[in-house]
Amino acid sequence: MQQCGIFHETYTEDMAIFQTPFSRFWMGLFFVFLAIFPFISKPINAVLGTNTLYLANLIGIYIIGAHGLNLLTGFTGQISLGHGAFMGVGAYASAILTMKLGIPFLIALPLAGLITAMVGMVFGIPSLRLKGLYLAIATMAAQFIIEYAMRNWTTLTGGSAGMSVRPPSFFGFYIDSDRSYYYLIYVFVILATIYTKNIIRSRPGRAFVAIRDRYLAAEVIGVNVWLYRILSFGISSFMVGIAGGLWAHYVLVISDEHFVIWLSVQYLAMIIIGGMGHVMGGIYGAIFMVLLPELLRIPEHYLTVINPNAFAIFHSLRDGVFGLIIILFLIFEPDGLAARWHTIKNYWKLWPFSY
Repeated sequence: MQQCGIFHETYTEDMAIFQTPFSRFWMGLFFVFLAIFPFISKPINAVLGTNTLYLANLIGIYIIGAHGLNLLTGFTGQISLGHGAFMGVGAYASAILTMKLGIPFLIALPLAGLITAMVGMVFGIPSLRLKGLYLAIATMAAQFIIEYAMRNWTTLTGGSAGMSVRPPSFFGFYIDSDRSYYYLIYVFVILATIYTKNIIRSRPGRAFVAIRDRYLAAEVIGVNVWLYRILSFGISSFMVGIAGGLWAHYVLVISDEHFVIWLSVQYLAMIIIGGMGHVMGGIYGAIFMVLLPELLRIPEHYLTVINPNAFAIFHSLRDGVFGLIIILFLIFEPDGLAARWHTIKNYWKLWPFSY
């Protein structure tokens, strides 16, 4: 008799992150791939004509921030259009702590996350009275307020001229290359992913989901809606603040132009495309949003070879094509990539049966 599906006999088996030897095997191979990727990126760069290690680092930073926004929007149901500015708070906080106060990077980074969490909780107070589009407008106001502060508080942030940042260092060793920074970023990516997965399975995570689904019913059964909404804003802002700190020490020069509302919209698009309410949604969405513009450059390159004037034409249309692809994706795959992957996995779990 062939076994169809996965059957658990204990709660420990049911709560395991990797529930089958098959999934553990492939996850092990994936970690091996992550470990050796910097050493095989040069041949890939030659084929694709781009710096894949830089793209991988960018994806890693966005994944951390997307996990944070997914906790707030996907799991708690609180829409935010201010996470681009919160990322800026983390970036400037880490830069100021290391450059002006001389605090080591390993201490400054979590402190920057905590500072961002406090700012996020302050601007999350309207969530106690507002929801839906009204909350989105309130968080958009936070975006503009923080942008204004970054641009005009010149004594602290350097204003529009920006602020220079040193590469992070450990015991005198500077992480000043794409390869070394890759490993630093993905340590935080793994920690953020594990934390997101575990907090959703904990009491606060279940409270977040209850508030998202029926906040009145959650309040009736004893969930402290006020506390968990503010906590969700704090945790979400902490994670995006960590992403901002990593970004600052990677690009080495930051300004208010890096953290405009378009970045907040990108973050929101990441979790919608990846799949709101799925831990893997932030990962899939970040990969999609970073790689799609690069993929659109491929036809641009070949068209330029055929016709030199094609670059100007296609470059002006690329943003429109980018938006059209996202719209079509949302029409035909509204639940996101994570839901589609879940459907594919379930099909093979139940094969050869269709139910």
